[in-house]
Amino acid sequence: MTETDVVIIGAGHNGLTCATYLAMAGLRVRVVERRKVVGGAAVTEEFHPGFRNSVAAYTVSLLNPQVIRDLRLAEHGLRVVERRAQNFLPAPDSRYLLTGEGRTKDSVARLSAHDADALDGFSRELEDIADVLRQFVLRAPPNLLDSFGIGALREAVNAVQSANILRSLTLEQSRSLLDLFTRSAGEMLDERFEHDLVKALFGFDAIVGNYASPYAAGSAYVMLHHAFGEVNGKKGVWGHAIGGMGAITQAMARAARNQGVAIELDAGVREVIVERDRAAGVILENGETIRAKYVASNVNPKLLYTRLVAADALPADFLARIRHWKNGSGTFRMNVALDRLPSFTVLPGEGDHLTSGIILAPSLNYMDRAYLDARAQGWSREPVVEMLIPSTLDDTLAPAGKHVASLFCQHVAPELPDGKSWDDHREEVADLMIATVDRYAPGFASSALGRQILSPLDLERQFGLVGGDIFHGALTLNQLFSARPMLGHADYRGPLRGLYHCGSGAHPGGGVTGAPGHNAAQVILRDHRALFGSRG
Repeated sequence: MTETDVVIIGAGHNGLTCATYLAMAGLRVRVVERRKVVGGAAVTEEFHPGFRNSVAAYTVSLLNPQVIRDLRLAEHGLRVVERRAQNFLPAPDSRYLLTGEGRTKDSVARLSAHDADALDGFSRELEDIADVLRQFVLRAPPNLLDSFGIGALREAVNAVQSANILRSLTLEQSRSLLDLFTRSAGEMLDERFEHDLVKALFGFDAIVGNYASPYAAGSAYVMLHHAFGEVNGKKGVWGHAIGGMGAITQAMARAARNQGVAIELDAGVREVIVERDRAAGVILENGETIRAKYVASNVNPKLLYTRLVAADALPADFLARIRHWKNGSGTFRMNVALDRLPSFTVLPGEGDHLTSGIILAPSLNYMDRAYLDARAQGWSREPVVEMLIPSTLDDTLAPAGKHVASLFCQHVAPELPDGKSWDDHREEVADLMIATVDRYAPGFASSALGRQILSPLDLERQFGLVGGDIFHGALTLNQLFSARPMLGHADYRGPLRGLYHCGSGAHPGGGVTGAPGHNAAQVILRDHRALFGSRG
């Protein structure tokens, strides 16, 4: 048996972030990780001889700049470069849209003068609201309590402070905010734009990691969620971490160890120890016991409470609700080793468009059909595919003259109908994804030297992403802000004293942000000071 102040379950980016902040404040911290590498879903691995790539998470924008600064990630080796173009959307009819600094408006104008005129207003609307909501990212949302005391007073102050932040919105911006939280992206985009590709540009962000149609109520918020990011101080920009997404978590691991954090790999947790309604440590799968004053979980809340905490230790109403925590991203993830760069029919040859996010989904109706098809048959016969070729920005990933492609594919059912298993259909669907790219870039299929395939079931097995959910829980209105993961537990505290949520299942939700880890650390430190003052 060993003892520490804090034990953190999971060495993903949020667990490492939480650990580092706690250690910086003087606490003894141990991180235990089931896999043999740190990083969770943000890892870089060789998937074909000589070819490396980000295995699951694949692009950078949402990583919080304050976390980057506080953990001094640049000093620990992190370097992020911008895409030379942001997004490229080819259409079957020989037209395309190419976005990025100095490109977007002209490219839109070639498709629609109306949409070019509407673009600035809509972009500004999203940016203004995103600027206000960014102020909520690194703070706990107001938490609903059913008793009166110090905690209730603290939450009342939090609610007033939150209201003051929202008060900076004009009345029209408040109306737009309500639309973005409740309406579908499809409806909002149909009202503003006329060309399919322009709508698809924004609509894609509404279905990324979201097993839903762009016409589903609430999908507009997912679109907004992806507008929070920045790269190297530039808002709304996407980039690439040199060395892949694993470079982020390797830098975080170095920052954590530099502060004295102990990181133990190949150390899965079998059970959270509960004594007198308090989390008191963990028992590892190898039987080792680690006792701790505080336990912080970086895993999906449903996985935590249905697999790692004994049912009789939890309030019955809490357990009943968390068992219905909604998961499922509709995601099928692939990495492909290429012997040459693809050449697109609408824009042949090399160019900055190959450094962008290449979105193969030419209309909102296409995305809607893909979702309905997946619901009915298990996967869309005309899927949505976003392809990145990070080796155009990072020559460390592939041999000279060769390349790697990331394929982030939607829509597939988290669980196949009629009792079918993803193990039996993984290769068939992978062939479909390759063929989809090949329709836009003939010769892509023949250029593939090898591939790595991750179905929703594979994502769950390897990374603990329940139902393949990249966000650790759907970003629906009943699972956001004060309701993430549940009303009464939005303050990063679980239903057991000493148990905390530091992963993406807590506010502000998914993406490689570091924000839940940061916020949970502040709550743990506040509770520690209340219990021990400057001691302990």
